Amino acid sequence: MARQLPKNVRQIGNVSDSSKIYIEDYVDTFFNQLCEKANEEMLGAFLIGEIVQEEENDYIYVCGAIKMQSLSVKGKDFIVEENVWKDACETCKEYFGDAEILGWFITGGEHSLEVNHNIHKIHQKYFPREKSVFVTKNSRDREEKFYVYKYRDMMECKGHFIYYERNVEMQNYMISCRKKTGMTPSEIIEDRAAKNFRSIIQDKLEKNEQKSHSRLVYAMSTFLVLVVLVIGVTMINNYDKMQDVQDSMNQIGKDEPKDNDGEGIDAEDSVVVSGQVVDSEQPEGDTQPEGDVQPEGDIQPEGDAQPEGDAQPEDVANPEDVTQQEAESSGVQMEEVYIVEKGDTIASISRKIYGDISHIDAICELNGLEDGNLIMIGQKLLLP
Repeated sequence: MARQLPKNVRQIGNVSDSSKIYIEDYVDTFFNQLCEKANEEMLGAFLIGEIVQEEENDYIYVCGAIKMQSLSVKGKDFIVEENVWKDACETCKEYFGDAEILGWFITGGEHSLEVNHNIHKIHQKYFPREKSVFVTKNSRDREEKFYVYKYRDMMECKGHFIYYERNVEMQNYMISCRKKTGMTPSEIIEDRAAKNFRSIIQDKLEKNEQKSHSRLVYAMSTFLVLVVLVIGVTMINNYDKMQDVQDSMNQIGKDEPKDNDGEGIDAEDSVVVSGQVVDSEQPEGDTQPEGDVQPEGDIQPEGDAQPEGDAQPEDVANPEDVTQQEAESSGVQMEEVYIVEKGDTIASISRKIYGDISHIDAICELNGLEDGNLIMIGQKLLLP
């Protein structure tokens, strides 16, 4: 299983090379401690870690560092004795198990730290593996440089990462070094600051995870509430439309004309003329209204002339015409209402009344139905 990239990192410089160097925070603290001790002398350390290759990138993780027993200088050249290398291998096995020594580190202020033939020769002897690491750090201005050994040459990297994670092995090694060599107050403060920084970062990560979870739950709850509201509004609207249609049917039944006995008035038996009910069987000569009331629409003769004899006024409406007009003004006729029976659909009603299904849309539109299947037994439907 490939190692996952650290989540909590801090970038130093411009990381643009295909080789990504990750220095663990305890190791970076150890580098600074060596810089403080290196005044005129040169100090060095061996780097512990692993190299992981994924696709086109190489990830170099430095999780530990072991101080060199001695770093000899002869003229301008550095000398790493064989016994120093063997001692570092034993210490690595003691504190870091089977971890690999994949590079080295030097610091000091008097000697040049630039890569030269001498440094290149030492690196090829002890770290011939491709992608091994060499680090320098000036003890005065704390300027540091990182190199990766590629294509038999030392290639400088312009940036690297500092990552934070639990590193018990390096912590135990640093404690052991303090017991042997002692530790200055500044080192104690720096180490406490590193621990405090780790605690702060860990707390922030936990809080961010809790916030992310809370936001997700809130978003899902809001979405569910909106869905329920939309469904509820849709159901209410459909119910209101069906209720309006039912109320219209009931109102049509209440508005049907009634005679004195409560029976429907036959349009053939009576008509309304000038606000009076006139029996259609009355002789034409007796249809003259009492008093001076004139039928609506009559043209009054000039002067006081009255119609001769029993002559019917010219503009008195024909009883059959008045019946038709009264029926049209009342809205619909009784034969234009259909009461839904069991098993009816809009299609079957159209076929039953008109002989085909061409009136489905007209029936739905007239009755305000969005879905032709949403009809109930006993429901009154207007017919076009």
